[in-house]
Amino acid sequence: MSKAEFFRTMDSIGLALTFGDVLLKPGYSEVLPADVDVSTMFSRHVSLKIPIVSAAMDTVTGDLMAIELAKLGGLGVIHRGLSARDQAKTVVRVKMHMNGRINTPICVRMDDTIGNVLTMREERNFEFHTFPVTDNEGKLIGLLTRRRFEMSEDEDTLVSSAMTTDLVTAPEGTSLAEAYRIMIEQDEKVLPLIDGGDRLAGMCLFSDVKRIMSSDAGTHNVDSNGQLITAAAVGTGDEALERAELLVGKGVDVIVIDTAHGDSKDVFETLKELKSHYGDNVDIVAGNISQGSAAKRLVDAGADGIKVGQGPGSICTTRIVTGVGCPQVKAVYKCVSAIEGLGVPVCADGGIENSGEITIIIGAGAHSVMLGSLLAGTDEAPGTITTDPSSGQRVKYIRGMGSLSAMQESEGSRGRYRQDGTHTLVPEGIEGYVALRGSLADLVKQLVGGLRAGMGYVGAADIKELREKGEFDLLTQAGVKESHPHGVTGISEAPNYRRG
Repeated sequence: MSKAEFFRTMDSIGLALTFGDVLLKPGYSEVLPADVDVSTMFSRHVSLKIPIVSAAMDTVTGDLMAIELAKLGGLGVIHRGLSARDQAKTVVRVKMHMNGRINTPICVRMDDTIGNVLTMREERNFEFHTFPVTDNEGKLIGLLTRRRFEMSEDEDTLVSSAMTTDLVTAPEGTSLAEAYRIMIEQDEKVLPLIDGGDRLAGMCLFSDVKRIMSSDAGTHNVDSNGQLITAAAVGTGDEALERAELLVGKGVDVIVIDTAHGDSKDVFETLKELKSHYGDNVDIVAGNISQGSAAKRLVDAGADGIKVGQGPGSICTTRIVTGVGCPQVKAVYKCVSAIEGLGVPVCADGGIENSGEITIIIGAGAHSVMLGSLLAGTDEAPGTITTDPSSGQRVKYIRGMGSLSAMQESEGSRGRYRQDGTHTLVPEGIEGYVALRGSLADLVKQLVGGLRAGMGYVGAADIKELREKGEFDLLTQAGVKESHPHGVTGISEAPNYRRG
């Protein structure tokens, strides 16, 4: 029975399926797990080297998570529980973490003082120390470096007295490989790029170019300038437009319209406004939805990516509180089927507890998955480490963006659940604790390793083939029980398996 026939049959008997209800069928394979290609797309123009995206939750994705996940090949979505300005600063920290080429370097003038430059660094949270010095026409006349900062004992010293004017430069358009060669030959850590009029057109940093050129950086998910790719969440209406203006100005790669009900008038209006203003610069992803008709409407309105999932998350209570939603495997299949062939990727958001479920949901048609609680226990997640009062174990705090505390503290959380003007808040999420999971890198290796193994069983050499080949069997409760370890006591915990 083909996948389409399987889901038609389930529909005919009124069954809506999710994780635990199905297993992928194994097939003839000539594919080894180590050889499969797990690269995919998050949106029309934004690619992923691994199909993992972190959720826009304040206990999941801050700058550390977004940086590390992009370095591993995925993508982090900066949450909107921050002020618009702080969210934009977080995007800057991600984008500036690994600057192969800085297109718009922060410049200073000759008549600035060292003290003024230091104050600017502190106020704008800059972590770098090198500033090009330009004149009123934008022509490069010097560099203010870390060494010059350290040698200037008086903060009233003028930049003109502290800068170095013995410069090695390269023409605008110089490739990273050529910039790397020049910096090695000239023993320079900074290489300004100059246009035909001797104006500053960009700058390369040796430490970042070296990382990009090295084999270790092959897993990094970077843009054409060698900077880490990142996304950020916005709401709807004027708030979204204000955030988007700041975010696009700071180089964000994807804007995610992050709402609990993406099939709503305010989302469509916001999507059209964002596409009109910024569609040439960034992709716009919209969600969340769980119906095929909603996916088609969003694509027709211009969405570059769709986020599917209403209520599957471990910290979400939307289905219980509202009585509305759709089990995730069916939701993804229906949404993907509705927009098949239109070039718009689908991200499955929520409900995944282990690597096998990543394989299942991609087999149902998703291009990528968004993870929340599964990542919340890692070292890079911003949640606070504490002691679970019920077990005494060291854990990390997590909350849904629809939890009461998130709604009380954040206008963005209230807006996500369309409760901006509500006096009595009606939460659609909970807060609690998750087990510590160590480094994100170790967890991602296990998740991607399980996906690779699953693709090998199916005989899928890449994500596209897994999406096409995936066929399902329906599970009974006996089948679920049989799938887990049974008849054994004293089970030692494995790095990729936890029961309950």
